[in-house]
Amino acid sequence: KKFKTRSGDTVRLVDLLDEGISRAEQKLVEKGRDKELTKEELEAVKRAVAYGCIKYADLSHNRNHDYVFSFDKMLDDRGNTAAYLLYALTRIRSIARNSNISQEDLKQAARTTRIDLGHPKEWKLAKCILRLPEVILRCLDDLLLHTLCEYLYELSNTFTEFYDSCYCIEKDKATGAIVKVNMSRLLLCEATANVIATGFHVLGINPLEKM
Repeated sequence: KKFKTRSGDTVRLVDLLDEGISRAEQKLVEKGRDKELTKEELEAVKRAVAYGCIKYADLSHNRNHDYVFSFDKMLDDRGNTAAYLLYALTRIRSIARNSNISQEDLKQAARTTRIDLGHPKEWKLAKCILRLPEVILRCLDDLLLHTLCEYLYELSNTFTEFYDSCYCIEKDKATGAIVKVNMSRLLLCEATANVIATGFHVLGINPLEKM
């Protein structure tokens, strides 16, 4: 419903944020995250999710148009929401960790490894990554941040297509031991994560290591 400023029938920002934290915690508990995260981690995650989702719900719409605010839609981990993108970023970051590749290893590889774009999904992801400067310049020109939100959502979906089609880590089916690491594809993962993190920085959203 519309805020009625004259009658005083408005929702205070602090109440909106507190409600967001309460609902974010409820969602995390429903998914069993309270059993996987420490108390301190859960506290950090629920605040980052709540504040990020509230900001993103506002910024992902054209500021010149009306929209209906919905906590359920805002906290949904599917679709163009901060919850979905936060989860996508933590998942991408975990790929290198699961392959026992450190950030220093990735930085060194970025200087020496040739990026192979032979697979159509690799090529599609690389082109999407390279559009970041164009998107930022457009936002600076028209001051409409929903363009950046739409781009981050598109990038996340493009990454999913890439990851579903292109193995980054090959494991032995019997033992689960890592047999081969495709460093070129890991660097595409890292580039995707860096772009999403940069977008979060512009939007004022705190990324998470675990979620």
